[in-house]
Amino acid sequence: KPTHRKLRGYAFDPSLSNQLDTFQINEITYKIPWEELDYENGVLSGEYLEIIDYDPSEDRFYESVKLDDPNILAENGLDPSESNPLFHQQMVYAVAMTTIKNFEKALGRKILWSNRRLDYNPSNNKYEYAQYVGKLRIYPHALRESNAYYSPQKVALLFGYFHSNPSDQKEQMPGSLIFTCLCHDIIAHEVTHAILDGMNKNYNIPTNPDVLAFHEAFADIIALFQHFTYSDVLKHQIAHTKGDLSSKNLLGELAQQFGVAIGKYGSLRDAIGEINPATGKWQSKKPDPIEYLRTESPHARGSILVSAIFEAFLSIYNIRVKDLYRIASNGTGILPKGELNPDLINRLAREASKTAAHILNICIRAIDYCPPIDITFGEYLRALITADYDVVKEDRFGYRLAFIEAFKRRGIFPKGINSLSIESLLYPEIRIASSDSELMKIIADFLRDYNHNVAYTRDRELIYRITESTISGKIDEKIKNSKAFEGIQKLLGLHERFKIKFTNSDDFIKSTGLAFHTDLKKFGFRKSDTYPETLSFQIQNLRLVSRVGPNGEKVNQVIFTLMQRCGVIMKDGKIFDYFTPNAKGDTPDTNDTFLTPFQYKGGCTFILDLDTQEIKYLILKPLLKAVSPNKMVLNENEIIKQFQYVEKVNFNVKNYFDSGFDSYFIEPFSILHQPEN
Repeated sequence: KPTHRKLRGYAFDPSLSNQLDTFQINEITYKIPWEELDYENGVLSGEYLEIIDYDPSEDRFYESVKLDDPNILAENGLDPSESNPLFHQQMVYAVAMTTIKNFEKALGRKILWSNRRLDYNPSNNKYEYAQYVGKLRIYPHALRESNAYYSPQKVALLFGYFHSNPSDQKEQMPGSLIFTCLCHDIIAHEVTHAILDGMNKNYNIPTNPDVLAFHEAFADIIALFQHFTYSDVLKHQIAHTKGDLSSKNLLGELAQQFGVAIGKYGSLRDAIGEINPATGKWQSKKPDPIEYLRTESPHARGSILVSAIFEAFLSIYNIRVKDLYRIASNGTGILPKGELNPDLINRLAREASKTAAHILNICIRAIDYCPPIDITFGEYLRALITADYDVVKEDRFGYRLAFIEAFKRRGIFPKGINSLSIESLLYPEIRIASSDSELMKIIADFLRDYNHNVAYTRDRELIYRITESTISGKIDEKIKNSKAFEGIQKLLGLHERFKIKFTNSDDFIKSTGLAFHTDLKKFGFRKSDTYPETLSFQIQNLRLVSRVGPNGEKVNQVIFTLMQRCGVIMKDGKIFDYFTPNAKGDTPDTNDTFLTPFQYKGGCTFILDLDTQEIKYLILKPLLKAVSPNKMVLNENEIIKQFQYVEKVNFNVKNYFDSGFDSYFIEPFSILHQPEN
């Protein structure tokens, strides 16, 4: 069998194929891992994706493109075309698989999609989830509107098409049809939303202004840095800018055709600059710390994080090519007039590509080092530094300092540290109490068996089912007789082991900030039949990490998150003690309409070193805080802060979009991707 499949497509979007200076580099050939494809019932289906091309606005179903047709294989796919729906399918398949490949290369493991969200079940007051979603559904022509989004409920990508309405007719013909499924950046952006949701579904819950902004920023980062993997595009832009990638260039822009079509003066977003509406000219953006404090719109706030990451890239790139500029300019630093030497272009492109690949890998790997919920940009900076340090101890080119400088210039600072030094930003390695140390070694030994079971397993469904069985301890009948499942049915699950070994452990409670205790009164909250506050816990996102750094450093880890939640009653913006009698012995009025139930979640990311059999890092979002060496209480300040933000978001969604808070969770990106006007 072939090792790869080659498919032609656009490097950016169709508009650049209609311009003299870019038409030669916009049509590229994507090279993706070979897989057997299925075309049953007119649906293109592979291991990760199924493309269903139904257009509800026309009630029309398009047959799937047969990518294994000998004529199509011989030509490396269909010709790029704006009008051929079969090519539209080819384009989304090629870009989606490229994005998946980049994630798996960085993570060192197979990606899994999120479970599909089913209907609300009133009997247990929960949304039920399907057991396993093997394939992400893609609808290339799902909407007749200027939008594209990822649906967590459907576990699907829905792409729209629309008639353009440019502000400047010289840029685009008014009324022309624009297909979002033909834009590399939009496809990569939406696939990244789906992958991130599969890695951590709690990042869909807007508990602070950074959460949804991070989702948007992270998706933009992946789309941007994939530009640097296309060598002809990269060389063209380096020649165009004479190697100065901080000037206006295509590599730092997202969705050029879409941006113009909805009336903007340029691309939808730009990591390094913007068009000045007054002059019509491009200008670079200067970092402004006040902008981060004042901006709450997810796209606008997310663009601040994107610009920080791109600035870090530019700083490192400039360091790596400094010697080339010295040679090319005879030490003056000023390049001669005219075009750059082709050999110099090739060397600059090589350094830019290498640097971008490093940045892309660091950004993806950092997700494993983030808290399980309520993420902030400052915490992502700490994750970037720690993730890079774990595999590259010697930072010769200053990657970590470049990240720190870029975040600092935008006023993004992590909480709980004393300085912005690398040592302060690194998550500290954990030394848990001796009483729990032996118990944790038992847990680690159990997870070594999990590592053995999944390390050499290529079947994604099998990996998922082994993982779920490892957590729950329940025998999955579908894999009971699998060789990879040997031994698991003889063991308690990870959830039960934590419950048995760490309940009522004061040391464990102090280490994690979670209430592993049978007496909840001890921490200032109670149980009730009306508002249950039972602090059960969940273990989520169990995954294997196996990486090798450039100097041979090996990282063998198991990562998982532990989540807890508590229900509190709020009144007048403060926690209200619903159950304690007052001085007269009366309980509060249960019909008080000013009382609001609120659910607060906390959690902890465990990073366990398989070689030493010890917990290496604990990355916390605690429910509890210490008020003395021997006393932990509910983290009231954080609960109030989160409640106030959620109430504000809830109000805005209900009044501006005329939909309830649940809609924000189910289709968050449908709302967030409305054109800005």
